[in-house]
Amino acid sequence: MPARPLTSAAPDGSGPVRRKAEPRASGSPRAHAVYKALRRAIIEQALKPGVKLPEDSIGEQLGVSRTLVREAFGRLAVEGLVELKPNRGANVAYPTLEEARDVFEVRRGLERLVAENLAGRLTPAQSAELEAHVRLEEKAHEQDGPESIRLSGEFHIKLAEMTGNALLLRYVQEASSRCSLILAIYGRPHSSECAVSEHRQLIDALRAGDAARAAALMDHHLQSVVTRALLAPRGERDIRDVLAPYALSEGLTPS
Repeated sequence: MPARPLTSAAPDGSGPVRRKAEPRASGSPRAHAVYKALRRAIIEQALKPGVKLPEDSIGEQLGVSRTLVREAFGRLAVEGLVELKPNRGANVAYPTLEEARDVFEVRRGLERLVAENLAGRLTPAQSAELEAHVRLEEKAHEQDGPESIRLSGEFHIKLAEMTGNALLLRYVQEASSRCSLILAIYGRPHSSECAVSEHRQLIDALRAGDAARAAALMDHHLQSVVTRALLAPRGERDIRDVLAPYALSEGLTPS
């Protein structure tokens, strides 16, 4: 059964109004900035799967204490992006193919629910927002690199956000994050154009109010992603150099 959206009464008493769900940030603004910088660096593949994450170097580059770095590691571990090992520190997660299949299986179920929930309920503003996002994806598809993967994940998170169901958004966000990491390992080049066209088809089905078609398109789209598998190893860079632009974007400075 589709999840019910969160609603509240309209000011004029005319009926329910859908509320936009927002993921809640934990800790201080500075701690959240550290989390966001590290998360983006992982999602955009600047920090490669399996790479070691030294607390001292990261703290120095971001200009924060090791305590805040550990707090960020904890949040990222919950999302499946970081692995914490006793007495061995933290590493960017490196899921196996079996784990990757499990994650995508769960994600397919969650996002079928998203599609069923949204069909026929998109507002004009939401539809325009999705169209604008797809245009960004089209601009990025020629490079088919980290930005393409990040934008694709953000499209799915936007859809979940538009359902108004905070719990569904949380689960989709976590599954999407793990899938972005999986694609960094097993993703095949030159696949983003197909994904963009599938996103457009999905928007059309949602606007048409065809829940069955929207769910089927979503399922087919995610199943197609699973079939893309090729790892292209790249050289590692110093973690300070990797994190420099992410620190700047979050207002953090080296200590």
